[in-house]
Amino acid sequence: MKKLLILSSSPRRDGNSIRLAEAAAHGATEAGHAVEIFQVDDHVSSFLRDCRQCRNDRGECGIEDGFRELFLEHYLPADGILFATPLYWYGMSGQLKTFFDRTFCYYAASCPDSAANIAGMARKRIGLLISSEETYPGAILGVIHSIQEFSRYTHSEFVGVVQGIGNRRGDVDRDPEDPLERASHLGATIFDRHFSDYRIDTERTGSVWAT
Repeated sequence: MKKLLILSSSPRRDGNSIRLAEAAAHGATEAGHAVEIFQVDDHVSSFLRDCRQCRNDRGECGIEDGFRELFLEHYLPADGILFATPLYWYGMSGQLKTFFDRTFCYYAASCPDSAANIAGMARKRIGLLISSEETYPGAILGVIHSIQEFSRYTHSEFVGVVQGIGNRRGDVDRDPEDPLERASHLGATIFDRHFSDYRIDTERTGSVWAT
């Protein structure tokens, strides 16, 4: 059994991002994985500050909201992460961006447990769920690139993206490309998907799939 954490980062509690997140959770649960879903907005109430000014006497982050628990007790132990976000100005939601920013407090050298936290951040399976009104393929590339580079930075494997088209609450249910089913499939297969990131000198066979 693998542990999958799904972070839904829309401030709209019953919108399209959480619909995608719940579909992915259903698929992962059906596949036998342990799944947790959190609304980032419930745990992150402040931007990253100057750590030199706001660390407490123990050397830990001094911002008193739910981020510490979310990050240390749920994010670090997870084997895989699915980030769910609406598309805002061709980027991820501010809530999700703040989540990434706040991780710095726990892997900076000034944090007493930075080494252990770095180890926990690394080598995860990562996927992305995006809800957007716009169908233009280039609209979501900024979000994809951010998650791609975060994955590479943490030696993680970015294995899939699902985009659902919608604006009103529940619009993704009517998307003819069936993003809810694709999100469910991503949740079910996130730990089994073929992953490759070739370099020019990578040794590989001429066929991707075994014959």
